[in-house]
Amino acid sequence: MTTTCLIMAGGKGERFWPKSRTHLPKQFLNISGNKSMIQQCIDRLKKFIPINQVFVITNELYAELIRVQVPDLPQENIIIETIGRNTAPCVGLASIIIEEKFPESSMIVLPSDHIIKEEREFINILKTAVKVSEMGDYLVTLGISPTYPETGYGYIESSYESIDVNEMLVHRVNSFVEKPNAEVAASYLEAGNYYWNSGIFVWRTSVIRNYIQLFMPDMHELLERMKLAFKVTDRNEVIKEEFHKMPDQSIDYGIMEKASDIYVIPCVFGWDDVGSWTALERINNLDESGNVIKGNTISIDTKRCIIESNGKLIATLGVEDLIIVETDDVTLICKKEKAQDIKSLIKELKVQKLEQYL
Repeated sequence: MTTTCLIMAGGKGERFWPKSRTHLPKQFLNISGNKSMIQQCIDRLKKFIPINQVFVITNELYAELIRVQVPDLPQENIIIETIGRNTAPCVGLASIIIEEKFPESSMIVLPSDHIIKEEREFINILKTAVKVSEMGDYLVTLGISPTYPETGYGYIESSYESIDVNEMLVHRVNSFVEKPNAEVAASYLEAGNYYWNSGIFVWRTSVIRNYIQLFMPDMHELLERMKLAFKVTDRNEVIKEEFHKMPDQSIDYGIMEKASDIYVIPCVFGWDDVGSWTALERINNLDESGNVIKGNTISIDTKRCIIESNGKLIATLGVEDLIIVETDDVTLICKKEKAQDIKSLIKELKVQKLEQYL
């Protein structure tokens, strides 16, 4: 059985504005290291599977960026969505394309914009997840062992029923739960059988297709029509004609919350989803005052700040707990506690018709 991988790379990374922009979103930026996040993602996978078994799904805006940043990726492995329709249609569309090229295959699905520090452990866990998926009609997910009561992630509740695969404990999933409040998140941490939902999944391609047929029959019928049309019409033309008819639904809600036979592998491999600017505190070394500072800056009596200059001098004096980011055309100043609310600035820019800053 062939192991394939689908990288989801269509997001806009709005909570990383103003560095992440519509024309150059987070996954194409060098957030950590000297390569972009999608380049790092593909480099990790190439240690595990050949590049011709890696697929990237994105939108029309970013297809050329992928061609430039990942020139060895086969052109036919770039799947272009014409409109954003969330992760269930994304997985569904990719499944029929992968199934056509690799009829007997397993399918790893993961985002393009995550930090993973311990690559060897990550690859070993992926190999185990693939093995579990091939043992039956199972859906497998990677659950990140929580280190603090995070309220910004969904959680996976595992049962105490487990199997041993490749010397790893793999637990049957009880349920997927939504983002909790602080009190509930603390109870999850104390319970010990709740994991952060990484958004990384592994299954046999035929199995996820069967689950789509079972739980999302209308989408399944549309995918079957598209699959037949691919035989006689250019793939991109078919997608332009049909993809907008897809439901706007996540794979978690559409499939994972309803399916049986789901397993979770508890993971510790230096994972971070880099969801907002405060992630820089987790993935970088802090200075003696708890700051993350990059670029042309002078800071006096500055504590627990995230400061990034794109060339102009940023000078700070007597400030605490701020995010300050300077780009060619925008300067962001934000309390760290408001980092998750940066999307509200995006909405206001749209209201004021200032699209040039998006």
